[in-house]
Amino acid sequence: MKFLIASIAFCTMGFTAALFNKPEEKPVAANAKPNIVVIMADDMGFSYIGCYGGEITTPNIDELANRGVRFTQFYNNARCCPTLASLLTGLHPHQAGIGHMSEDPESTTGHDDGVDGYRGYLSKNTVTIPEVLKTAGYHTYMSGKWHVGMHGKEKWPLQRGFEKFYGILGGGSSYLRPFAPRGVTTDNGEMQYDFPDGYYTTDAFTTKAIDFIKDQKDSKPFFLYLAYTAPHWPLQAKKEDIALFIEKYEVGWDSIGRERLRKQLALGVTKPEWGKAQREMRPWNQLTEKEKDDVSYRMAVYAAQIYSMDQNIGKVIRELKAQKKFENTLIVFLSDNGACAEPYQELGGKPQAEVNDPSKFWLVSYGTGWANTSNMPFKKWKNSTYEGGIATPFIACWPNGIKSQVGKWSQTPYHLIDMIATFAEIGEAKYPKTNAGNIIIPTEGISMLPAFKTGKGATHEYFYWEHEENCAVRHGDWKAVKRLPKGAWELYNLKNDRTERNNLAAANPEIVRDLDAKWQAWADSHKVFPKGHR
Repeated sequence: MKFLIASIAFCTMGFTAALFNKPEEKPVAANAKPNIVVIMADDMGFSYIGCYGGEITTPNIDELANRGVRFTQFYNNARCCPTLASLLTGLHPHQAGIGHMSEDPESTTGHDDGVDGYRGYLSKNTVTIPEVLKTAGYHTYMSGKWHVGMHGKEKWPLQRGFEKFYGILGGGSSYLRPFAPRGVTTDNGEMQYDFPDGYYTTDAFTTKAIDFIKDQKDSKPFFLYLAYTAPHWPLQAKKEDIALFIEKYEVGWDSIGRERLRKQLALGVTKPEWGKAQREMRPWNQLTEKEKDDVSYRMAVYAAQIYSMDQNIGKVIRELKAQKKFENTLIVFLSDNGACAEPYQELGGKPQAEVNDPSKFWLVSYGTGWANTSNMPFKKWKNSTYEGGIATPFIACWPNGIKSQVGKWSQTPYHLIDMIATFAEIGEAKYPKTNAGNIIIPTEGISMLPAFKTGKGATHEYFYWEHEENCAVRHGDWKAVKRLPKGAWELYNLKNDRTERNNLAAANPEIVRDLDAKWQAWADSHKVFPKGHR
């Protein structure tokens, strides 16, 4: 009870502070187009930030929530690169050319399966958010993780609509000292591997993003895409940040999970009848003392990565306020997929000595135990099409444009493909039929602007997913999930059971048949050919 009271008091205090500590800003012309900032977290679970029930101190993200609207049912594509492809193009990932994974530095041919849906880079028959917004007078900047094509500069950010870029072209790097072949690139330049002491990618991405804003000489609106790699593995954080969390997770994942669920119930983001999803790990009291020490430290590093990201988001907010642009800027915050359980070991990947080692990268992670807790109350994690893989926190803050919904929740479900339609409407731009001589695949996205303003809006009759043979389709409150090639459809009623504990497929064969037919028709028309089933 003390935890609940403290949590509610903290949220109330944050909201009150946000109301009474607003900086005075010069009046903005009534017809001025807003700036648009998209902030993407990488592999962050549904329940880590404070305003979605987490215990990590995230005052800056919480401020965006308190001054904007939060969504309970926003969906991604279960993994980073398919998510980024849909975000940027308004298409399902297979339509955009990234039905599985995107190109990475280690191979020039990896992830190109020789068919349109699985090329590993954005198709020429797509148009990106910056390409659309530039036609409406926007400047376009990007800092952070690209991961939608890298072998050939025609696939790079500047050739896909951005004026300025700083970041990594692949899917991740060392935070502390990016090393070959996963270096940092500026615009169309060569990869950089020489960094000063104290370098940290989360800080560097933010510094460059702020520089882009500062360096703009005119009053045109801008679109900024700030795509962090935090808190994707490897587990690497600054020592002073780790120190803030070093004791917090010694209580274990069971206690942390219970407290999160209590806070989520108080916030209204979950329902008592849903309970929580199935356990994916041992009870904490069954671990040895050494196991507890090791995995609680890993979780402390992970939390420190999120804390650092929040602190950096605060820098962006302060810069916008200093330039008196905050009130007329739409800031969107979300995560690319659910928490990451890779390599699907309870206590994490790689030896403990590799945590915080700047020379290590691959699969230095925190394991299934904390990933299960990360997605409280949902089932499974990244890669899966259960809610734990595809549900993301989604916050939209726009003081000049979101007024009646400030601090509220929207229950209307939306998907990544809806973002380009939303930004086009807000920026008074048109999604084109052709671009650079190429015929553009039409988006099926729906503008979220009505939900920003009223909490409700038009949404999709059906939602569809496929990633690595994990399939799902949603119609109203009904959701079917299956694993190819031999898995049968499971059926859940999300209104009563969003934690997907009660499979109702056997009792509702007609609903399963309808959802199966709809998913197959979608797959056939959207370049979806799961491996082994072409």
